[in-house]
Amino acid sequence: MLRLWGRITSINVRKVVWTAQELNLPLQRTDAGGAFGLVREPRYLARNPNGLVPLIEDGDVVLWESNTIVRYLCARHSPGGLYPEALPARFVAEQWMDWQQTALNPAGRGAFMQWFRTPAAERDAAQIARSVAATEPLLDLLDAHLAQQPYLAGEHFTMADIPAGCEIHRWWGLPQERPHRPHLQRWYQALCDRPGARGVLDQPLA
Repeated sequence: MLRLWGRITSINVRKVVWTAQELNLPLQRTDAGGAFGLVREPRYLARNPNGLVPLIEDGDVVLWESNTIVRYLCARHSPGGLYPEALPARFVAEQWMDWQQTALNPAGRGAFMQWFRTPAAERDAAQIARSVAATEPLLDLLDAHLAQQPYLAGEHFTMADIPAGCEIHRWWGLPQERPHRPHLQRWYQALCDRPGARGVLDQPLA
């Protein structure tokens, strides 16, 4: 039984839940982080010294860092499927997973934090504008890439699509204007239609 600690409102926890569902893995999830606490308790910190979510236990394997967990689960349970075996395809998938963490997530986080983590009277419109200005060119890049192929790493859904899909779910859930990007929209709808994404991409932000 795969054990996961983290609240489903966390984008990083959503990645792991979606991956487990794609792989049909039995999953026991314990709410942690935010209002649920637990992450500063000594027993938790002994397994994840960052005090963040998600955290998994898979038998003797203990891991934190969401994209690493996605990679691990796909490599263990779907080699040649969600986890590409050929090195060129694998590292194309890896590059988009890194891009999500190092480019897309930092760009969009400011607007999300203002809209959903800041009281309305205290919101900083300039910070939202900066976040939008940083994110929109990245979405143009993503739309152009998806004009050439169905999924991030090629013709088939892979581990690469999960982190970016969760990021788009969060960005498009913000109450702000969304420019039309047909290839991005087509890709995201294909992700939403996957049974494994139920309970993840159909959930409201909080």
